[in-house]
Amino acid sequence: MMEDKVSVWKANLTNGLILGLVGVMYTLVLYFLDLTFNKPLEYLLFVVLIVALFFLIKSYRDNFLHGYITYGHSLGAGVIIFLYYSIISAIFTYILYKFIDTGLVAKQLAFAEEAMVSKNVPQAAIDSVMTVQRKVMIPEFMAPFSIIANMFIGTIMALLVSIFTRKEGNPLVDVPNN
Repeated sequence: MMEDKVSVWKANLTNGLILGLVGVMYTLVLYFLDLTFNKPLEYLLFVVLIVALFFLIKSYRDNFLHGYITYGHSLGAGVIIFLYYSIISAIFTYILYKFIDTGLVAKQLAFAEEAMVSKNVPQAAIDSVMTVQRKVMIPEFMAPFSIIANMFIGTIMALLVSIFTRKEGNPLVDVPNN
């Protein structure tokens, strides 16, 4: 007696929304604490996303696939979850930079310039980089680019997490608990 199969897209929509909200909340906390450009806390977000992704894929495996999932299916689910996350993140990035804090781009450019000065980068190189940065650091470019960047990072995370979430069994021997 087989249950109706739910599409991986529909089954992971909620998981993608959860991951998206985790990312938005984390970003808002950093923003309100004025820690937006703190690199160690940015890396901490990666750890949070990896842990959350593990539990979201595991939830998908246990709730929709009777506790079993192949590596490839787990990877696909993780990429889909990250696609939803990336879209939510891009929309939030656009709103943050375009409406909430229109001066955030200037702060980010100043932060980038200070980082180059502290590394003794020649002034001509700094000027060249900053010219390009001023052209691309607009919300209309940042939001779509963030989807591409998040999907790249998310795929790598899903590759890693899927090692731990996969659980293959023999369907003729292993009886689902549901």
